[in-house]
Amino acid sequence: MISEETKELVDKGIMLPLMEEFYTIQGEGYHKGTAAYFIRIGGCDVGCHWCDVKESWDAEVHPPTPIGQIVENATKFSKTIVITGGEPLTWDMTALTSALKKQGCQIHIETSGAYDMTGTWDWVCLSPKKIKLPKPEIYARANELKVIVFNKHDFQFAEEQAAKVHEECILYLQPEWSNREKMIPQIVDYVMQNPKWKVSLQTHKYLNIP
Repeated sequence: MISEETKELVDKGIMLPLMEEFYTIQGEGYHKGTAAYFIRIGGCDVGCHWCDVKESWDAEVHPPTPIGQIVENATKFSKTIVITGGEPLTWDMTALTSALKKQGCQIHIETSGAYDMTGTWDWVCLSPKKIKLPKPEIYARANELKVIVFNKHDFQFAEEQAAKVHEECILYLQPEWSNREKMIPQIVDYVMQNPKWKVSLQTHKYLNIP
């Protein structure tokens, strides 16, 4: 049980429930193949049944960590920082991103867009979920739209989401990992028929890295 003082600092984004942090290769989307430091923040109530980091959902099991410590750890390794979760926008990202910016970092976020956008971002990867749709204003901020394809109905959802982002937003279809053998041929066929889309794969899993 955290103290009221700590809870207040978390609510302000001065401390954040840190699940894990690691230096690796970005495996997905536009920046795949790029070395980056990942900061995974705990807490998410979107509840995707196929989520591969369900242990991130409960923020209370992840220690509230001062953002100064998070920034110090990250900048030892890289100036390219990816904030992910969980759902990082559950929390106020203003203080963390401001501190990273002061260190000259390029900051990316991976978000469902289900909460208000806070923080300063160089790249926004929007990965919308049917069960808790993005806030309307976040579509305009997306640099890439990444739709996870679990079954054939997700193609229609992807088109509905693509209609809401700006013209320069890069569009990706990514097979849900556990269903990839079934869905990859369908995604390949769909992208060939609809070339505004690109295929995204979780290449870090093929490389056997975090």
